[in-house]
Amino acid sequence: MSEWRSVLAGALLTGSVDHATISSTTALPLREHRVNLMFPNTTVISTTDPLPSSLRTARDRARSVEIFTGAGMSADSGLDTFRDAETGLWSHVDPQAMASIDSWREDPDPMWAWYQWREQCAREAQPHAGHKALARWGARDGVTMHTTTQNIDDLHERAGATNVAHLHGRLNEYRCSVCGKPAPGEEPPAHPVERLAPPRCVECGGTVRPSVVWFGEALPSKDWSEAEAAMNDADLVVIVGTSGVVYPAASLPTLAARRGTPIVEVSPAETDLTQLATWSIRANAAEGLPWLVDQ
Repeated sequence: MSEWRSVLAGALLTGSVDHATISSTTALPLREHRVNLMFPNTTVISTTDPLPSSLRTARDRARSVEIFTGAGMSADSGLDTFRDAETGLWSHVDPQAMASIDSWREDPDPMWAWYQWREQCAREAQPHAGHKALARWGARDGVTMHTTTQNIDDLHERAGATNVAHLHGRLNEYRCSVCGKPAPGEEPPAHPVERLAPPRCVECGGTVRPSVVWFGEALPSKDWSEAEAAMNDADLVVIVGTSGVVYPAASLPTLAARRGTPIVEVSPAETDLTQLATWSIRANAAEGLPWLVDQ
């Protein structure tokens, strides 16, 4: 399992295929209780209609709720996703040059500058209505909510989430690239720059790097274990803003599906995870989550 996670982890820095890429596929019409002909067990729902009674009941009865989010969740806060052909982060840089330990060892300055600018963008972004709706839900009496995110920002936490596993690391945490010990970062620049020398580890003198997953690196074992346990224990799973094509993260919802756990998907279009969903809400995160939580 660890080898499998390591081989596939590199493309995961924010995780799933982004919101815009998902939107480029053909979406089913937004119609209450429309049956997906490809996935007849999935009910496709529009936010223009009342919440179905079956979904309301599942939501209200759930005591252990697992939230599984991808890049589309952060996109609604204005953060660029990775894989959109025109605006994605990978459209501006060579992924291998900005997400591999070999590139870091050869010349860390461009990578440090890039990640520092990304941290600045993440700081400026604000949690949207979907983040806040999840926080309200998680604060209800009797509800235990765990969030597994493929994103490396802290928008869930800033909205009020208290139990979050980051499968692909955290942009605002740092460690030595040599000895691995945690290290402080630096104040990011107000504007993007091409090169910036990373700080040095006070313990061994190695370069300090962001604590994110690069190509060929294993996912953080603690976060992965928490995510697996949460999927297995959940009464209800909500999938938001991920297409489900990036593994191993995309395999996690299958743990819940195999147990027969009800699954809600929030996505503007069909994804590779739609087939697992009991209900698929055709909306972005900022619209679909308040509709799900507050009715």
